[in-house]
Amino acid sequence: MTTEMNKGIRLDKIDQQTVYWLMTDARGVSAPDIADGLNVSAGTIRNRINQLEENGIIRGYSADIDFQRAEGRLVNLYICTIPVAEREPLAHDVRSIPGVINVRELMSGKRNLHVKAVGENVESLQRISHALAEMGIEIEEEHIIRSESDLPYIPFGPDGEQQPRGPTDFISLAGNANVIEITIAEDAPVVKKSIQQSVEDGVLADEILIISIERGDRILTPQGQTVLQADDIVTLLTRGVDTEEALVAFKNSKQSIESETL
Repeated sequence: MTTEMNKGIRLDKIDQQTVYWLMTDARGVSAPDIADGLNVSAGTIRNRINQLEENGIIRGYSADIDFQRAEGRLVNLYICTIPVAEREPLAHDVRSIPGVINVRELMSGKRNLHVKAVGENVESLQRISHALAEMGIEIEEEHIIRSESDLPYIPFGPDGEQQPRGPTDFISLAGNANVIEITIAEDAPVVKKSIQQSVEDGVLADEILIISIERGDRILTPQGQTVLQADDIVTLLTRGVDTEEALVAFKNSKQSIESETL
């Protein structure tokens, strides 16, 4: 490896593919596995890994956790704005909030702090929101994460090969609750009605909370006056209500009849 002060540390093909395969599965892939495809010894790969760690390129190894399976926990993303001058110390303080598992600082002046946190339920996520606000951090948006995937960096890998990792979906929750994503059908009962009107008309049950709306390339924050449209992708939080009953408002009449028949 050659050090270039202004450009970081130069990686050759062996370094790059070592990083690639470790990103694919750091626990499952071994030095001999990596070495086989590069026509080098396993000892060479072990030495390269040690050098990558010593130079701070490999900063650590983390587990990919499915929190939904861990007693139905929720993962939430808080998109925040903090003064640039206070970004580093505030980001450090945020790490001390129970439930926070990732803090990302951005170089921009707005929405420059992303916080990922895990909670047992919606109430625990609200407590994290309150803790952020108490620190003087402005929360611009917050979203429950439905799924996420980590992928290896393709330019470092063998040509044409990709080893994606499976997404983690948050669907069934503890306490008879569910997070559901559905595309609104063209003639669904909620189409062209505001969320508030749908509730007042009895079309949308009180136990159903719309937590996000994806419309084209935009993500909308639901409000009472938000009018729902066909082809909107809505994410729902339901509690204490039958799943099929919860979805009737978002399906067309034919889909509803088929669901009842099943």
